[in-house]
Amino acid sequence: MTVGDIQKKLDAHSPERCACGWDNVGLLVGDADMEVSRIYVALDATDEVIAHAIEQDCQMIVTHHPMIFSGLKRVVTSDFTGRRVMDLVSHGIALYAMHTNFDICKMAELAALKLGLSDTEPIEVTGEDEDGPVGIGRVGRLPQTLRLRAFAEEVRDVFGISHVRVFGDPVERVRRAAVCPGSGKSDIDAAIEKGADVYVTGDIDLHSGIDVNMKGLCVIDAGHYGVEHIFIEYMRRYLESATEAEVFAEPFSEPFWIV
Repeated sequence: MTVGDIQKKLDAHSPERCACGWDNVGLLVGDADMEVSRIYVALDATDEVIAHAIEQDCQMIVTHHPMIFSGLKRVVTSDFTGRRVMDLVSHGIALYAMHTNFDICKMAELAALKLGLSDTEPIEVTGEDEDGPVGIGRVGRLPQTLRLRAFAEEVRDVFGISHVRVFGDPVERVRRAAVCPGSGKSDIDAAIEKGADVYVTGDIDLHSGIDVNMKGLCVIDAGHYGVEHIFIEYMRRYLESATEAEVFAEPFSEPFWIV
């Protein structure tokens, strides 16, 4: 298969046209005609990920987050993005990113399934498909009413992460939950409008957490990586079934440590 063949498979799954206008998805580095027999899947194209892909003799990396967001004026080793581009090119590795298009087409659904939500709908509607509205995040009903502390522990455990940060009374009861993988601060008001009791997302700063709690919404900050790492295993399985390539995945590793 070629890079272009795999690009078609990925675009069929999460069309690039579904991405938000500010995003930068698709083939970011590489030749669409290059042959691919090995693919590496990761959340970000970090130096470590590129090194691992080189070690596995991969010809393509598929990530969730785009390595290149804004225009590059130069590609030099003194710039970390330029250095990564040069490493990819020199080792004949293509880079493909599927960011908000995957968020809209699959990520939120995966996260909602992890939490056992039913009767779900998008938090922020961005379009429509044959099944109805699509968009960022999901809101729905938990299988049963839980105390906030118990639900926070469940979030931590189902996503396999070391900890979560919680804004709200530990004994408050929650039943209607919203989840927005990644950085979901901008959709807090939409989650409130959808009647959520609790909001699971990442990158919530102190004042946002305090303020939204005052509006009656509990918040569980599971971290940007904490929820979105589910992309890696899902995409590994998808590429194994949809392509003829051997597929490798970056091991789970929270990008920080706690004292």
